[in-house]
Amino acid sequence: MEVFALGEGSYSVDSTKKFIPFDPAKDDAKSRPGSIFIHVNPFLIKTEKDLMVLDTGLGMKAEDGELILHKNIRKHGFDPHDVTKVLMSHLHYDHASGLVYEENGRLHPSFPQAEHVIQRSEWETAFAGKSYSYRPEIFESLQRSAEVTFLEGSGEFMPGINYELSGGHCPFHQVFWFDIEGKKVFFGGDELPEPEQLLRKFIAKYDFDGRKAMELRDIYGHKAAAEGWTCLFYHAKSMPIGNVQLSAQDAFTVTPV
Repeated sequence: MEVFALGEGSYSVDSTKKFIPFDPAKDDAKSRPGSIFIHVNPFLIKTEKDLMVLDTGLGMKAEDGELILHKNIRKHGFDPHDVTKVLMSHLHYDHASGLVYEENGRLHPSFPQAEHVIQRSEWETAFAGKSYSYRPEIFESLQRSAEVTFLEGSGEFMPGINYELSGGHCPFHQVFWFDIEGKKVFFGGDELPEPEQLLRKFIAKYDFDGRKAMELRDIYGHKAAAEGWTCLFYHAKSMPIGNVQLSAQDAFTVTPV
């Protein structure tokens, strides 16, 4: 099993909820008052049988009009049309907008040959359109033109891949555990989005259940350290893939892979 980070870049987000590209090498954070800064890292997993994408980013396009997500897959030597599965932690637009691309005023699935794996209640919540965090038109496009597999609660998706309904960041968020070909990888979506969140405990206002999300981060960190799981950090600034260690003083450290 091989794992690749598909970094889509860094962005500032202000009260308008728009994601504006931010290049730390040339852009000044002070010129964007009231903004928070977010880093976006979908992932690609290659196994003997599958080519899998984990969450799909913002769906940003390069200057030539191609999805940055597709370009990054090609950079690693793969064709986006060969993706067999797309596994979604949840459907907030910073994770799900890359599920589709726009062409001639119409949305099309970014991975038309793939099986899209989504928690059923999260899909129903996204379709309801009651939160600005979801864009129902994305899911309408998938419903028309793509294969969608719905998961219920927690369980085994297929041999070597387990999913867990976590429900901290949003009510129907899920995480994935991959134990394939002698390698163990954990993808926590927005339950464990940055390595820094293992280093200090806090309750985040952006989580549906902040206390539960904080407790889950600690649980996942201890499990990763004790059992040797490599962690994938979707919103990491500089370390999207890392291994977790735990000191005798019960303090976490994370090293890049």
